[in-house]
Amino acid sequence: MPQTPQTVLLAEDDRAIRNALERALTLEGYQVTAVADGATALARARYSRPDVLVLDVMMPEIDGLQVCRALRAEGDPTPILMLTALVETADRIAGLDAGADDYVVKPFDVEEVFARLRALLRRTGASRFAVPEDLPRPPAESAGPPGRYLEAAGLRMDPQARRVWRGERELELTRTEFELLELLVRNAGIVLDHATIYDRIWGYDFGPGSKNLAVYVGYLRRKLDEPGAPRLIQTVRGVGYVLRED
Repeated sequence: MPQTPQTVLLAEDDRAIRNALERALTLEGYQVTAVADGATALARARYSRPDVLVLDVMMPEIDGLQVCRALRAEGDPTPILMLTALVETADRIAGLDAGADDYVVKPFDVEEVFARLRALLRRTGASRFAVPEDLPRPPAESAGPPGRYLEAAGLRMDPQARRVWRGERELELTRTEFELLELLVRNAGIVLDHATIYDRIWGYDFGPGSKNLAVYVGYLRRKLDEPGAPRLIQTVRGVGYVLRED
């Protein structure tokens, strides 16, 4: 029985980019709906939810960030990939803050877009995080009691409900932030290198020049950190990151 193609809603006001990306995605096997503005994208997303959205940040009237915020405010969990010509970290964080799951900076390689879409679509089903067999198991004292909740370094997570608390404070995390934190909690005290984290979260190593992981870690720290409390996500320079309460 033939597999139903995955659906992509693409919103890009630059006609050349929109047409080229629509052709490339179609050839890759996606069923693509391409629109030229945010208002149409929002209407289409509400009428017939796609498997994934690809939104240009800079569109007239309603931009990609506004579309993203509107859908998230309505409780729409559809994964969103942002296309942006903005290269400053603060601009990228604005996209994540709006509820986007990932971003690609223009000019981009279409293969990178494909890789990021595959990773997003893999993450839309049930929870994927069994403890990786090729990684060491977290220490018993860090893993918390068996059962529904994960506990480490003062954090408590409910993977089924996708909720997390630091002490009594519940954190509001995007899908990618939650999955990154879950990976670190399940491997508390273990240094995870950049390549391993990229593979587990995005399904693709974007190479040493990518700042994608650093942006997500920075934004996650902003939500986790508390005045006077120890920083939980530690940077191991030249290697990666580890969750521990120093």
